Amino acid sequence: MIRTGLPVPAFRELPPDPACACPGCRTAGRQPMRPTAAPAPACTRATRLGALTAVAGFVVAGFGAAQAQAAPAHHGTEVMPTGATATATVRTAAASRPATTREQILARARSWVDAGIPYSQSRWHQGYRTDCSGFVSMAWGLGTSHWTGDLHTYGVRISKDELRPGDLLLFHNSGAPTSGSHAVLFGGWADSAHTRYTAIEMTSGRGAVERTVPYAYFSHSGSYVPYRYAGLREREGGGAPESGSGFPGAGNFGPGAHNAHVTRLGTMLAARGGGRFYRSGPGPRWSTADEAATRAFQQAQGWSGADADGIPGAATWRLLTEGRGNDIGGGGRADGGGSGAGPAPAFPGADRFGPGRSGPHVTLLGRRLVRKGFGGSYGEGPGPTWSESDRRAVAAFQRAQGWAGDDADGYPGAQTWSRLFS
Repeated sequence: MIRTGLPVPAFRELPPDPACACPGCRTAGRQPMRPTAAPAPACTRATRLGALTAVAGFVVAGFGAAQAQAAPAHHGTEVMPTGATATATVRTAAASRPATTREQILARARSWVDAGIPYSQSRWHQGYRTDCSGFVSMAWGLGTSHWTGDLHTYGVRISKDELRPGDLLLFHNSGAPTSGSHAVLFGGWADSAHTRYTAIEMTSGRGAVERTVPYAYFSHSGSYVPYRYAGLREREGGGAPESGSGFPGAGNFGPGAHNAHVTRLGTMLAARGGGRFYRSGPGPRWSTADEAATRAFQQAQGWSGADADGIPGAATWRLLTEGRGNDIGGGGRADGGGSGAGPAPAFPGADRFGPGRSGPHVTLLGRRLVRKGFGGSYGEGPGPTWSESDRRAVAAFQRAQGWAGDDADGYPGAQTWSRLFS
């Protein structure tokens, strides 16, 4: 059986020495601390790491190569806390769990994937160590880098069937922590049998990557334990996120705004009939198109005055993220009901569909497939998270168009979208 509690570990990843002026400590991405009156004459971090390497050098030089032949490399040597330091680390982890949402977790994780951040246990990016546990610490918004031996203290253990995007699959080899320990974010199931899933992870061979892997992983599969972040702003059991479905705040929108929330807003509006307002984009910089599309969506709900000012509030955001409310134009419902015949929603892009993807455009696609008579694959739903049922329904629709092979692979392109909503 897999134990729910992990023993106090033996070592810890060493942060940069704030009193040291060596290039490694100076450029490690940490904010400098107040210098001590008598700084160490040599880099104590390097000395300690050197001593550890002398003991565990076979792991760095030998284990990694052997592991690469057996399975895709993922986690290198990990340095862990000892004694009182270890106890303090675990207590700190249990006491502080900053609130976040699934959307924020996935957005942070994919920002490293999109940027191609390389793997390293001695480098830092955005204040986090760029190895597997530092990557999860960043995605969960923990404020500092943790390791495979204490990440579980930030989570609540769940079952395989409860896994949802943003959750964690964790393997900590307590007997030999440097031997295969790994942390990987769950991005969603890739098949209906739940034998493969989308992993968002930091690997020693490929850096930050999003890919399909076997459950639970290539190696040590039976030893991975699923966890859900304890600070998640969500009702247990899969309910809708609280606080306006993760509404980032009105201050993230309007003239001068430039961030990922603007892009997401525009993408959701385009999927709900607002595509005609955009000559290009949507993009991260707020534009008059974003304002016009937001106002049109608000007016489609029957709102007016200050409630339809073109700046999204929590209610607007909730309807968009949950795929509810009236679409822009015609007054039809988001599920295709109603008598209005507004313009076809703009195709949101092929990258919005597939394993691990989630959003109102997925719900819109599924409901349209059901309305067109291609909903036989849905045991439940459709819903906002892409599933094998969605892929099968799309494939059935594509075959009905006379397509075959790669043209009927179950993933919607612009032509599939156009015909589906014609």
